[in-house]
Amino acid sequence: MKKLLSLVLTSLMAAAAYAGEFPDISITELKAAIEKKSVVVIDVNGAESFQKGHIPGALEFGSAQKKLAKVLPEDKKTLVVAYCGGPKCNAYTAAAKAAKKLGYTNVKHLSAGISGWMQAGEKTEKAAN
Repeated sequence: MKKLLSLVLTSLMAAAAYAGEFPDISITELKAAIEKKSVVVIDVNGAESFQKGHIPGALEFGSAQKKLAKVLPEDKKTLVVAYCGGPKCNAYTAAAKAAKKLGYTNVKHLSAGISGWMQAGEKTEKAAN
């Protein structure tokens, strides 16, 4: 019984450590932050996906990556939200880690991703050509 309990606790701790680096933000919370203009949203799905549709106002990480320090606000407490395809996608970590490395302290992850955003009936915008 002790071995089973130990195994369960170890698994839970590993899962918490994996999921805990960047807290999740809900679609509802993100929408509220976008409406208040108090967030920078970063799309990590790639240029082609970004062209087809992204969360309104999002930055395309691939083109912004090298100049991220210049496009993010000076206030390091600004909410920065990174997202990718959906709950099983971990590509968002590249943008989240880049923001954290630049000193941003309020970095979150929209685990629902663009797929969850669209399934919730939220609007997307296409990139200007």
